Amino acid sequence: MPITKLIEGDGTMTQKNMLKVSNLKVAYGGIQAVKGVSFEVMEGELVSLIGANGAGKTTTLKAITGLQAVAAGDIEYLGRSIKGQGAWDLVKQGLVMVPEGRGTFTRMTITENLQMGAFIREDKEVDADIEKVFGIFPRLKERRNQLAGTMSGGEQQMLAMGRALMARPKVLLMDEPSMGLSPIMVDKIFEVVNDIHQRGTTVLLVEQNASRALGLASRGYVMDSGEVTMSGDAKMLLNDPRVRAAYLGE
Repeated sequence: MPITKLIEGDGTMTQKNMLKVSNLKVAYGGIQAVKGVSFEVMEGELVSLIGANGAGKTTTLKAITGLQAVAAGDIEYLGRSIKGQGAWDLVKQGLVMVPEGRGTFTRMTITENLQMGAFIREDKEVDADIEKVFGIFPRLKERRNQLAGTMSGGEQQMLAMGRALMARPKVLLMDEPSMGLSPIMVDKIFEVVNDIHQRGTTVLLVEQNASRALGLASRGYVMDSGEVTMSGDAKMLLNDPRVRAAYLGE
C-alpha cells in the first residue's frame, strides 16, 4: 500500500507527490523522441512505465535525471522544478537511477562499486549500509572482492541496484532491470525490486516485460512512439486486451 501523509489542519489523509512530469518533450536533432509525456509518482508507490523498444522510455528517464536536455515541458521533484539540473545535484537530493546496461565500474571490486554509490554522502554509516546491501544480495557479499567486470550480467544488475541504494534514494528509477537476463535471474531481480519497494522506497520502473512490471505496480503508464497512450490501475492495464495483444503476445 502507498505510504500516506497526514495533512495538518483538516485531518484528511493524502499522498505526497514525489515526481511529476508535465508535457515533457525531448528531441535528438530534428527527431522528437518524447512528444508531450505527462505522468506522476506518489510517495510509496511503485509505478511502471511500459512500452516496446524505441517507445521513448529511456529518453524520458534520462531527461528526468538530468542526462538529456529537455526541449519543452517541466519536471517536478518534491514539488519543485528540477528541469536543467545536473545528475550530480539530483542524486544528492535523493533522485537516483539504475541505468539500462548496468553501468558498473568493471575494474573496481564489488565493495568499491558500492562505495562509489555513497560518494556523495558525508555520514559515517556507509559501511553499515554496505552490509545492508549484502543482506539483500548475499551473492555480492560472497564475492565482495571480485572485480565487477568478471561477474555475470545478472550479478552486475544486482550490483547496479545495490550501488543505487547506497545513495539512499527517495525515488529510485530503474531502466529495464531484467533486460538480457536468464529467467531465473529475472525472477530474482523482480523479487528484489518488490523488496526495495516494500522497505519504503518509491519506485518508477521502466520495463519491456509488461506482465512482470504491471504485476508489481500499483499504477502504470503505457508509452508508444514517444507518447503516453494509456494509464491507470496496473491490474486494469494488465487485463486490458490492447495491452495483452501488444505486449503479452495474446
